Amino acid sequence: MTTAPAPIGVIAHYNLLERLEPAGPGELFRARDTRLGRTVVIRWLPAEFARDASARAALLGKARGLIPLSHPNVITLFDAGEEQERVYLVFEFLKGQSLRAEMAGRPLNVRLAVDLAVQIADAVADAHAAGYVHGGLSPDSIVITAKGHAKVPAFELAARDGFESAGQALDVRLSDYGSPEEARGEAPDHRSDIYSVGAMLYEMLTNKRPSHRGAGAPSGINPNVPEGVDAVALKAVAPNPDLRHQSAATLAADLRTAAVALDARGTAGSVKPHEHQSTSVGRVIAMSAVILAGVVAILWWFGFTIQ
Repeated sequence: MTTAPAPIGVIAHYNLLERLEPAGPGELFRARDTRLGRTVVIRWLPAEFARDASARAALLGKARGLIPLSHPNVITLFDAGEEQERVYLVFEFLKGQSLRAEMAGRPLNVRLAVDLAVQIADAVADAHAAGYVHGGLSPDSIVITAKGHAKVPAFELAARDGFESAGQALDVRLSDYGSPEEARGEAPDHRSDIYSVGAMLYEMLTNKRPSHRGAGAPSGINPNVPEGVDAVALKAVAPNPDLRHQSAATLAADLRTAAVALDARGTAGSVKPHEHQSTSVGRVIAMSAVILAGVVAILWWFGFTIQ
């Protein structure tokens, strides 16, 4: 019989099993939910995120509002609570790697890139329908599971400068995928998320990020990209938000149309898809360490979350 590892601590009814690299504010743990018998990831926020009872109540209210948000491509928030006058958040534990690791510094197979972008756009569309803007999408915050599914951080969500609002150092990689209007200091809206999805698609196709001043066609960098995919990617990253897709659902639909055309051509690009059975994916990697950094900071910045 396998003996369960001894906990290194306890938060509420969660046995803390392993301290993880936090990649964001507070402390991060792999833990065991003793009531439901499942492995989870817990972020225990620092005291400065909610110094008094009213601030903690507001933060918990915002967090708990995310729990009903359910989508196969969204990383699930299971629970939120208070321990020792500090807020903790409990998320599903995933095996996988970040989209950045999946890209591995090279363009992805075109068909794979389109498929992952569809999954991300679907998740964003679902969050937008529920009244949330994400504001923290990047290849570092997206998990690609061992089965090849894209998982997007739970949504509250707005603003890459949330870390600065909380007195933390801003992870500059998040801001690399912000929209031109955000770079001008304007508040993000749903079209800002569409830009971020488009920027990730552009990078998956070319291994380069689009310019805020206007991007060249991905096919100019990667000749395996067909015209239909070019058109969708360029529309998604248009500098003027009025010229982008006006909904994530429309972006997902256009990507599906491009995928059908790719399949009809009988080619998906010469770069082979990554093998998800690789050693990096085979390891149990708590990618929530990356993801929760964006989620937690975003929860702190209340003003731009509800549309």
